[in-house]
Amino acid sequence: MRTINLSKKLPCLSLLALLTGLILCPLITVFAKAVIIDGRLDLYQAWQTIASSENVQTVCNSLLLGVCVVLCSTVIAVPTAYLLARTQLKKHSWLDIIFMIPFMTPPYIASMGWILFMQKKGLFQQLFPATGSWSEGFFCFGGLVLVMSLHVFPFLMTMLKNAMLNIPASLEESGAVFGAGLGLRLRKIFAPLLTGNYAIGALLVFVKTLSEYGTPYTLGRRIGFYVFTTDIHRYSTTAPIDFGRSASLSSILVCICMAMWLMQNYITNKTSYRLVSGKGSRPAQTKLSAVGQTGAWLWVILVVLIAIGVPYFSIISTSLIKLRGYGLAAGNFTLDHYKELLTTPKALSSIWKSLFLAVSSATICSVIGTAVVAAVRRSRGFFKKALEGVSLLPEMLPSIVLVIGIMLFWNAIYKVIPLYNTIGIMVLAYVVLYLPYTVQYVTSAFTQINNNLLQAGRVFGGTPAYVFRRVTLPMISRGIFAGWMMIFIIAFRELVTASLIAPPNTLVVSTYINREFEQGSVSLGMAMAVLCVLITTTALLVFNRVIGKQKGA
Repeated sequence: MRTINLSKKLPCLSLLALLTGLILCPLITVFAKAVIIDGRLDLYQAWQTIASSENVQTVCNSLLLGVCVVLCSTVIAVPTAYLLARTQLKKHSWLDIIFMIPFMTPPYIASMGWILFMQKKGLFQQLFPATGSWSEGFFCFGGLVLVMSLHVFPFLMTMLKNAMLNIPASLEESGAVFGAGLGLRLRKIFAPLLTGNYAIGALLVFVKTLSEYGTPYTLGRRIGFYVFTTDIHRYSTTAPIDFGRSASLSSILVCICMAMWLMQNYITNKTSYRLVSGKGSRPAQTKLSAVGQTGAWLWVILVVLIAIGVPYFSIISTSLIKLRGYGLAAGNFTLDHYKELLTTPKALSSIWKSLFLAVSSATICSVIGTAVVAAVRRSRGFFKKALEGVSLLPEMLPSIVLVIGIMLFWNAIYKVIPLYNTIGIMVLAYVVLYLPYTVQYVTSAFTQINNNLLQAGRVFGGTPAYVFRRVTLPMISRGIFAGWMMIFIIAFRELVTASLIAPPNTLVVSTYINREFEQGSVSLGMAMAVLCVLITTTALLVFNRVIGKQKGA
C-alpha cells in the first residue's frame, strides 16, 4: 500500500523538486545575497545598504510613481469602461480589441515613440512648428506617469467594464424608486459594488508599475528619475558591479509586492458581492443624447490617439525617414532601413534568436505547465497546494528579481551545471518567468471538462496514460495553445532578461532596438520595432484564426 501511495505521489514530488530548483532556489539566493556578507550573516550591513539615502530615494520614487500611475490610469479607465459597458458604445465590440493594443505594445517601444514625438526638433515640433519648445516640457515626472498609465490602463478598464456589466439594472432602479437621485445612486450603489474589482485592478496596476523596467529605463533615466528596476539593473550590470545592493533592493521590492497582493486579497474578501445568480437579470444602460454620444466618441478618439496614435505614428514614420535632419519632408522617406534589417547578419541573427527563444520557452512551458496542472488535479493536501503555489509564484514577483536570482544561483553552481552565460540560461529564465501563463490557461481548460468523460474512459479499460492522451489532451489542447501563443508573443519582445543575462555579443530583437536607439541609429531601431510588432500581431491573428476554425468544427 505504501508503495502504491508513493508511486502516485512520485510525479508530484518530481515536479515540485523541479520547480523548487527553477523558482524557489533563485529567489532564496536573492535574499541570502542581501544578508550574507563575506560568508557570514550580517543584517546590519544589509540594513545600512537599504537605509542609505540613495536607496531610500529610490524606494520613495517607486512608491510615488506607483500611486500616480494608479490615479492617472483610473482617470482614463473609469470613464472609458463606463462608456463601453453602459452606453450605446457597448455594441461596438471592436473597441475592446482597439483598447488592448496598448497592452500588446512592448512598453519600451511605446516609450521610445513618445520620446521621438516630443523631443527637441521631434515630430511634434515638425508638425506644429508654431508651438516652439512647448513639447519639451513632456520630459518630466508627469510625462513618465502618462506613458506608463497608457500601457497599464487596459487592465483596470477591462476589470471595471466586466464588473459594470454584471451589475443588474434592478439595483439602481430600486434606488430610484425610493427617491435616490443619480448622484446618490452612483455613490451608494454603483461605487460600492465596484470597490472590490477596482481594488484588484488598482493593485495590479501598482505592482506592474513597480515591476516595469522598459519605460523607466528609456524615459525615466532620461529625466533622472530612478526606481527599483533601473537601480537593480544598474547595480548588476554597471561597474563597479554590486550584487549585494541589487539583492537588497530586490528583497524590498519583493516584500512590497507581496504586501500588495495580501492587501488585494483582504480588500477583495471584504468588499466582494455576488451579483450573478440563477435568476435572470438585465444590465443597466444609460441612453446618451446626441450631444452625449458626440462627447463619448470624442473621449474614445482622444484616448486612442494618445495611447496608440502617437507612439505608432512616431515609430512607423521614424522607421521610414531617410535623413533625420530633414524630418517629415517630402522625398525623405525610404524602405532602406527595412532592407538593411533583412540583409544585415546581426539584425537577422537577433530575429532568429528571438524566434528560437520564444518558440523553445513557450514549448517547454507548455509541457511543464500541463504536467503541473495534471499532477495538481490528481493530488490532495499539502502537495497540491505547494505545487500550485510554486508554479504561480513568478506571476506575483517582479521579473527583474527572478532574473537576478537566476543569475546569482546558476553562477554559483556553474562548476556543477555550466549553463550560465549560454543561450540556455535565457531559455531557462523565460520558462521560469512565463510558466504561470500555461498553468492558468490549462487550469481554465481543465475546469470545463466533466469528470464523467474521464471516468467513462477508465470504465472501458483505458489506462490513465491512454485516457489522458485520447480524452483529456484533445479537450485541453486549446488552452495549451493559448498559453503557448501568449508566451511566444511576450518572450519574443522581452527586454529585461535579455539585457541582464544574454551571453556576450548576443543580441535579440529587444536589445537590438535598444542598442540602435542609444547609438543614434534610431530609424533602424524603429524599423526593427515595427517588424517586432508585425511578427507578434501576425502570430496572434493566426492563433485567432486557428481557434476560430476549431470552434467552427
